[in-house]
Amino acid sequence: MTVLHQAVLSLPEEEFLYFADVDHVPYGTKTKEEIIGYADQAVHFMVKKGVKAIVIACNTATSVAIGSLRKKYSIPILGMEPAVKPAVQRNHGKRVMVIATPVTVREKKLKNLLTAVDENHIVDLLALPKLVPFAEQGQFDTAELKAYLRSAFAPYCLRDYSALVLGCTHFNYFKDTFREIFSEDVDLIDGCVGTINHLVDVLKAENMLENHGFQVDYYLSGKKVEDDATLRRIEKLHRRLDKMLPY
Repeated sequence: MTVLHQAVLSLPEEEFLYFADVDHVPYGTKTKEEIIGYADQAVHFMVKKGVKAIVIACNTATSVAIGSLRKKYSIPILGMEPAVKPAVQRNHGKRVMVIATPVTVREKKLKNLLTAVDENHIVDLLALPKLVPFAEQGQFDTAELKAYLRSAFAPYCLRDYSALVLGCTHFNYFKDTFREIFSEDVDLIDGCVGTINHLVDVLKAENMLENHGFQVDYYLSGKKVEDDATLRRIEKLHRRLDKMLPY
């Protein structure tokens, strides 16, 4: 949803199909084989619906499955990558913390990225397995959530960091809470803007930008969302993301 929100801001005249795999969340604790299977089912569904490009709006699914998906399907498929490079480039002589799901932290894709950009070994990786379930439950600023984060960050001297890289698209919902824990001068960096800028470039290069008028169709594991209660919940998530933009 956080990536869709950015896409709508950048491409306000496009039609979007949003697919949330609620039946199998969270991906960050699944096996590689399970993630590849789930991602393939989702992409197959969207291709059958006639989409012209797909954004895998999940760092975990990108790190595990995007290679096989690109081999299987001919349309442009874009993925997510933790925004480590810009964080390292403007580190101000301090360290950089990357928070992500356990799978993303373990995967070779992130390790290869660190090898390429973290020459001085200033990046620390921290897996936060409980944060996606908190987001799915709508617990964005509860006492339980804050206690979990403070406990997870407790082993680190947070004054040593110049940036917190949000290596999971769910984590954008918690920017205000991260700001309570980290100092004001710590940059909160996510990959949504860079990914959607890349999407815009790809659509332009392929001459696929259109002006049909804005529309979003929401699907939850293949079932179209049409009930008012779920649509209101989705609108509430968009409003929260609007509040996160200054962070």
